[in-house]
Amino acid sequence: MHFSKVVRTWLVLATVSAIMACTSPGVKPQAVETSISLNTLHLKQLEKINRFTLQGRIGVQTNPKGFSGSLIWHHASNQDEIALYSPLGSQVASILSSPVQITLLDSTGKSYQATDAETLTRDVLGWTLPLKGLSDWALGRPSASPIEHSAWNAQGQLTLLEQDGWKIEFDNYQQQGAYSLPGKIYLKSTQLNLKLLVERWQLTQSSF
Repeated sequence: MHFSKVVRTWLVLATVSAIMACTSPGVKPQAVETSISLNTLHLKQLEKINRFTLQGRIGVQTNPKGFSGSLIWHHASNQDEIALYSPLGSQVASILSSPVQITLLDSTGKSYQATDAETLTRDVLGWTLPLKGLSDWALGRPSASPIEHSAWNAQGQLTLLEQDGWKIEFDNYQQQGAYSLPGKIYLKSTQLNLKLLVERWQLTQSSF
C-alpha cells in the first residue's frame, strides 16, 4: 500500500470536509480539527499492518449467481491465499494470488488462471471478488486508488468509502491488540452486494 499517496489524498478530502463543517451551524472548528487528527492517526496506525489472517463469513448477492459461506484468508504484501467454504463446511474454491498470476481451484480440483482476481472469480464463480482493494478495505483503510468520497466517525475510524466503483460501509469496530478494526464490511457496486463479517484476526505489523 502506498500510504503517503493515500494520506495526501485523504488530507485534501479532510480539508474540504473541515471547511464545510466549519460553515455549518453549531459545528466548532476545534471539533473538526480533532476529528481530522484522529483520522490521520488511525490511518497511520493501520499502516503498520502488512500481513494478516482473517477468518469469517462472506455473503454475495448478484445476478445470476450468489454465494454464502465462510472463508479463511492469508494476506501478505505480494500474495493472497483465500479458501472459500459452503455453509456445511465443504471447500468450494481456493484462490492463490501472486503479482503475475491468479489461480483458482474449484471443488473438483480443476485449475483456472487469469491476470486478475476480478475477471477470474466472475468467469468461474459467477461473481466478482474485488481482491485488488479488499485487503485494505477489510482493515478499514482506503487503498492507493483515488478516493471518490469518504467519511469517518468521532474516533477517526472510517465509516464510508467510495473507491474503484465500490461503495464500502464499515461497522462494528473492535479492538484487536493495538488496532481498532471493523467487524463488518459491506461493499456495493452496480452489479453486486458483498458482505464480509470478521470472526477472527491474526495480525503482523511492519518492522519499520
